[in-house]
Amino acid sequence: MNSGQLSKVTGVSQRMIRHYEAIGLMPPPNRRDNGYRDYSPRSVERLRFIANARDLGFSVNEIAALLGLWDDRERASGEVKAIALGHAEDLARKAEALEAMRLTLLELAEGCNGDSRPDCPILAGLAETRQRPARELTRARHKPKEIL
Repeated sequence: MNSGQLSKVTGVSQRMIRHYEAIGLMPPPNRRDNGYRDYSPRSVERLRFIANARDLGFSVNEIAALLGLWDDRERASGEVKAIALGHAEDLARKAEALEAMRLTLLELAEGCNGDSRPDCPILAGLAETRQRPARELTRARHKPKEIL
């Protein structure tokens, strides 16, 4: 199957397929005599795996680790579960930070009349010094994970 067909059956753009090959998530495909890429059924499975993992928000490094475990039939499922639970905790921290940002925006909008006057409490609030939810999100993103 060529890259256009692979893209069609997986929903992953040809550009992203080439990107996944370039960063090593997808192995380089065989080439036909005409130079076109030739993907195997296993490539379809692997690309679907990558796309599903990306949809769940896993990072490229996490996907690489998961692919390594997927390829290793001797692996313990506990390793996979630890990665999944660690990622779920990261998502919970990010969700909390996003909710804090949403509430801050609603609070700023609450103080705004939304009329034709030029004074704007939202802009004034954005100019204030305050602890911002975005900082919490950044901290959550870089916080070391505990292995369960």
